[in-house]
Amino acid sequence: MQHGQEEQDSAGTGTPAARTAGRRNTAVIYVTFLILTLDLSMMFLQFSVTPYLAKKLGFDTLWFGYLQTTVGVAQLIGGPVFGRFGDLFGARAALTLVCSANVVFFVLLALANHPILLFVHKIPTIFMHIVPACQMVLTDLSEPEKRADVLSKTGLCFGISLILGSTLGGQLNARFGESFTASVGAAVSAFNLLLVLCFIPKFTKTEAPRSSNKSESQNQGVFNLREITRLMKYPRVMQIFLIKVIGGLPAGIFQVMFSIVSMDFFQLQPEEHSYLMAFFGIVQMVIQGAVIGRLANRFPEKTLLLLSIGVAALVGLVQTYMETVFQLCISITLMMFSLSVLNVITDSILTKSVPSSDSGEPLLAGTCCTVKLLNTAVKLDLLLGLGA
Repeated sequence: MQHGQEEQDSAGTGTPAARTAGRRNTAVIYVTFLILTLDLSMMFLQFSVTPYLAKKLGFDTLWFGYLQTTVGVAQLIGGPVFGRFGDLFGARAALTLVCSANVVFFVLLALANHPILLFVHKIPTIFMHIVPACQMVLTDLSEPEKRADVLSKTGLCFGISLILGSTLGGQLNARFGESFTASVGAAVSAFNLLLVLCFIPKFTKTEAPRSSNKSESQNQGVFNLREITRLMKYPRVMQIFLIKVIGGLPAGIFQVMFSIVSMDFFQLQPEEHSYLMAFFGIVQMVIQGAVIGRLANRFPEKTLLLLSIGVAALVGLVQTYMETVFQLCISITLMMFSLSVLNVITDSILTKSVPSSDSGEPLLAGTCCTVKLLNTAVKLDLLLGLGA
C-alpha cells in the first residue's frame, strides 16, 4: 500500500521532471493570458474607432449593421475549420495565424478612407479567433478538475481588456484620430505575434497522439467536414452546443447594435463611450473574479445554466423599458452575468465531454467559438427588417 502511494507520488508532481514540466506549463498559461488580454484590448480599441470612422464616411444605421454582419459572415466561414487547423498544426500555428490576421486588420483600418475599404478591412476576421486559440492552450495544459477555473480566468482577461482597450481607444481617437489609433493596434498586435513565436510551444497536448491516428488525421486535411462535425456525436455535446447557441443569441443581437444605440440613442462621444465600456470591464472583472467561481463550487452545472437563461430573459424585459444610461448599465450588467455563467459552464462541460487522448479536444475549443459566429448569422435578417 505504501509502495503504491510512493509510485503515485513519483508519477505526480514529486519528480524534478514533473515539477519542471509543471512550471513550464504554468508559464505558458500565464503568457497565454497575456496574449489574450492584449488581443482583446485591441479589439475593444477598434470599437472606439470603427463606429465613428463609419459615421464620417457616411454610413447610416443600416449600412453600419451590414458592416458588422460582414464580420459575422467572415468568421462563420473560417470558424468551423479553425479548430481543425489548430488540431493539425498546433497551438503556435493557430495563434500565429490569429495575430498575423490582427496586424493586417489594423493596417487596413488605418488606411481606410473609403466605404469600400472599411468593408475590405474586415476580411482578415476570417482568421481572428483569439479566444478558441487560447482555449486550445489552456485546455491542453490544465487538469480537467481545474478546467472551469482556468477557463473562467479568460473572462477576467476580458474585463481587463475592456477597461484598457476602451479607455486607450477613446483617448487616442479623441486626440490623434482614427488612423493613429488603428496604427497603435497594429503595433500591439505585432508585439503579440512575437510573444507567440517566442513562448508558445508548437504542440501543447500533454499526451502524444497515436501515430496511426495522427497520420490518418493529417491525410484527412483541414477542410474535412466529417472531422469537423465528429465532435457532435459525443454524449451531451450536441445538447450543450444548442444551449450555448440559443442562450447567447440575445446578447449577440444586442452586441451588433450596441454602437448604434450608444451613438444615436444616447448621443455618446468617443471618450464617453470608452468610459462606459471601462465600467463594463470593471463589472466583468467582479463577476469573473468574485462571483462565478463561488457559484461553480456551490451549485451544480444544470442549476447555473437555468440561472443564466432566466437572467437573460429578465434582461430582455428590462431593455424593453430602457430610456437612460443608468438603465443601460443595469441591463448590460445583468447580461454580462448571464453570458459569463453560460460561457464558463458550457465551455467546461464541452471540453470535459471529449477524452483528452482524442485529437478532437482542441478542435472542440474552435467549435465552441463558432457559437458566436452562428449567432451573427441571424443579425442580417434583423438588419434587413430595420431597412424595410
